[in-house]
Amino acid sequence: MSTYILGIESSCDDTSASIIKDDTILSNVIANQEVHHKYGGVVPELASRSHQQNIIPVIHRALQEANINKNQLSAIAFTRGPGLLGSLLVGSSFAKSFSLGLNIPLIEIDHLQAHILAHFAQKPHKRIATPKFPFLCLTVSGGHSQIVKVNSYFDMELLGQTIDDAAGEAFDKTAKIMSLPYPGGPIIDKLAKEGNKNRFTFPLPKVANYDYSFSGLKTSVLYFLRDELKKDDHFIEKNQKDIAASVQYTIIEILMKKLVKAAQDTGIKEIAIAGGVSANSGLRSAIKNGEKRYGWNTYIPAFEFTTDNAAMIAITGLFKYQAGEFTDQKASPYARSKFKIK
Repeated sequence: MSTYILGIESSCDDTSASIIKDDTILSNVIANQEVHHKYGGVVPELASRSHQQNIIPVIHRALQEANINKNQLSAIAFTRGPGLLGSLLVGSSFAKSFSLGLNIPLIEIDHLQAHILAHFAQKPHKRIATPKFPFLCLTVSGGHSQIVKVNSYFDMELLGQTIDDAAGEAFDKTAKIMSLPYPGGPIIDKLAKEGNKNRFTFPLPKVANYDYSFSGLKTSVLYFLRDELKKDDHFIEKNQKDIAASVQYTIIEILMKKLVKAAQDTGIKEIAIAGGVSANSGLRSAIKNGEKRYGWNTYIPAFEFTTDNAAMIAITGLFKYQAGEFTDQKASPYARSKFKIK
């Protein structure tokens, strides 16, 4: 008998619902919130209000695209955290009510754990290769930068993480300084493709072990552009592509240096990336180059699984369902990750 899981994701500004049949995605619907663009970033109150408007239509559409009835659902998985509490409350409250109404199990999911396990979600009519345990996963987003050793679905060891800012934040901050539209990360990536990555040099942080730091880079970029603008008011405009390429190159160098060290020290050649920044073309190329240079087997998620999406919540929910790990109506959202990584 097949297992049908409804996944609900509402950790930030995207409302998403996904239906999976066993490990195969039947639908993955995402409603974006355009309202934040004019503010240059996500406004928490506006995000939670938009989730309230979007969640029922999104779930209804997910069921329609999956071509199943709600009574066929085996369980409901929802993002409990980390994220914006107001946004998480909308998703968790709906999930609780829906599970009560259908009298089916409720499964809580940690957002970071789900990003890693998204690699195991399959598309219809085409099986994709999945990482073999143990593997290393570089998880990079606007709020997190981590290297995780994944021994099994629920046995994960944190090898390194950012001690201050995340890689995604460095991309977004650079874009903001350059007066680029929000979200700035994809625009930096686009400009970098046409720029000279060696035009400008920024310092690499000296951080112990496998940990990261990006606050120094943000400050370095800020001061560099400030000083150059004093000499030429149009400096950014004239050198936009080269600035983007140089900053992106530095961020990727920082990320890859620690990932290579972790792979060499552990002897693991199964390498995956996850999170919003895994959509960056420069990082994806650097990971693929690792196959030739270091003999890695690499796993790069489809673009639809790099941003916040419910398919990753649903597949993680499937593994928890199979393990009998359910939650109750008392589960409340959390802003910071509570997933136990050793």
